[in-house]
Amino acid sequence: MSFADDVIAAVTGHMNGDHPEDNLLIARAFGYPDAVSSRMVGVTGEAGVWLVADASGEREVSVPWPGGAISERPEIRREVVALYRSACEKLGVPAREEHGSASPHGAHHHGGAQRGRHAAGDAESGEKPFSTVVRESSWSDHSDSEGATFMEDIMRGKGSLQDYIDLVAQHFYMYEALEESSDRFAADPAFAPFHSRGLVRMPAIEADLAHLIGDDWRERIEAVPATAAYAARIREIAEEGWVAGLVAHHYTRYLGDLSGGQMIAKRVAKQHGLDREGIAFYDFSELGSLVDFKNEYRVALDALGAGLDDEERARMLDEVRAAYAFNTAVFIDLGKARDAVAA
Repeated sequence: MSFADDVIAAVTGHMNGDHPEDNLLIARAFGYPDAVSSRMVGVTGEAGVWLVADASGEREVSVPWPGGAISERPEIRREVVALYRSACEKLGVPAREEHGSASPHGAHHHGGAQRGRHAAGDAESGEKPFSTVVRESSWSDHSDSEGATFMEDIMRGKGSLQDYIDLVAQHFYMYEALEESSDRFAADPAFAPFHSRGLVRMPAIEADLAHLIGDDWRERIEAVPATAAYAARIREIAEEGWVAGLVAHHYTRYLGDLSGGQMIAKRVAKQHGLDREGIAFYDFSELGSLVDFKNEYRVALDALGAGLDDEERARMLDEVRAAYAFNTAVFIDLGKARDAVAA
């Protein structure tokens, strides 16, 4: 059983971006007690996959799910939480309190420090923070996407340099639409808290493409159909003036590439001998602490959600799911294009 690329990217991005300490606990508990680093790189129906490093080197490690084989997306978080709790028990480390009564259908959260003011407010009110609702909406059940292995190949070091170049090219069209649209709303107080200048990606994408392809890169790239549809949808939302819809795409793209992208950058740099040139897209150092930035972003999501009625909240969550569907469709189209060239 395999999961779609957007599912794998969401899970690994969340684990590597928000819970690196949990990755290390799992590695040390399940066979590598002297591990010095551990990054989640894959998800299958049978196991989670981590890239673990210790004094002897780096290797991929598959850790079977405690509850047995899985096939549905919501089951992933249940098994990751179960692995974390099992690792804590093996190592004699107290599990964080929010896991004390974890159930198969419990909260997705399993981060401790996350989570500042909005988490505290949630405990007092008994309501789930809107930022959590948004994130969990992207964990909803998705059917397996046939052929969507393109991104998984890159993340596992199996993709070619051309695969990576093709991905960067799609980023150009996505972020061109997103950042043009974001600029239109820059003065809107409902949108402004989300779009720090340190997030802007277009100059880095253009520099990466020039390094990877050459000065004539604009004449040598094109959007796959799914990317064209994705960009068109973002522009449609901007024309409508729908702030919450734009935030749905802003959240999906930026936080996904900011979190899971750090692992992609390391993998691609090592595999293809790239330094900053060629992977500048993934350099978010202007933001300072990524953990602090993501916490501030979640606070902004909570504030946005507080001003939306139930219908508008539901509409925004649907748009988050649509953004993930576009993302999957892009990977599928890239895989088809790669297969067509190879045929």
